[in-house]
Amino acid sequence: MAADAIRPRIISVSAAPYDGHETVAMLESLARCGVTHVEPAYIVGYTEPFDESAFTEAAASRWRTALAGSGLSCFALSAHIDLGTEEVLPVFLRRMDFARAIGARVINTNASLRSRQTQFQKTIDWLARHAQDIGLQIGLENPGNGEDNLFNIAADGHDLITRLALPGVGLNFDPANLASHRPEADVTANTLASLPDCLHFHLKDVKRVASGWCFTPLGQGDLDLATIIAALATYRDLPLSIELPLRLRRGTDAQPIRAPHPLPITEIEVAISESLRYLRRFADDEPRQKEPADGG
Repeated sequence: MAADAIRPRIISVSAAPYDGHETVAMLESLARCGVTHVEPAYIVGYTEPFDESAFTEAAASRWRTALAGSGLSCFALSAHIDLGTEEVLPVFLRRMDFARAIGARVINTNASLRSRQTQFQKTIDWLARHAQDIGLQIGLENPGNGEDNLFNIAADGHDLITRLALPGVGLNFDPANLASHRPEADVTANTLASLPDCLHFHLKDVKRVASGWCFTPLGQGDLDLATIIAALATYRDLPLSIELPLRLRRGTDAQPIRAPHPLPITEIEVAISESLRYLRRFADDEPRQKEPADGG
């Protein structure tokens, strides 16, 4: 098949490494790295504190203006929350509308603690209908915090998606999350098993250290990313996002710990450039991003 007959995969870079930096500065930095798509990240406890004013139409308008000024697009948005709580429905609907308002086609979230399965089922039915109405898909992501979830490993995710059988609801698998969430699990085998059920994919690397787990640029952690990226090559239409939550680490209990200060933007750009180069090593046509302005 000719290269120009293959639809380019959408590859985003998460806003997570820029935790603590302003939106415009983040987008300008990503543009310098040659990135074409950003995945905004709104995750309580994992990113800068925010309130519901972050999801108003005025906030969406500011995002659209900033995206247009940077030349970047938004395909996916992370808004992780437990969908099994009784009060979550209006909260997540607001995030869905915001995501679509800034151009996203996928919103990623956690499923729910296993103990909240009944409420989760009620909520996801409503959310799936709304997602269809506004042209959005919901990616359910495996957590990394060690707490028993409806989606702990790939088999759980497959069973969940099969049981739900909801259009526009699929998995957003994250191999690095599994490493801390279930340390005894085979990360590579689980990743490959998850791919048929995925509608989006999070790609990041993690290293086990004495104090828990720390995140690294791609290829500098413990994961077998070469095998994972090779498997992704057979799912050419599966959009993915490179996540580099470098301000974050996990303790020995897998709970997230944020550093007190944001990372310098120059340090973030080095990590992004290294990760993009690593990805290119294993997939000649990926990522199909612009070349960085400085050639780096």
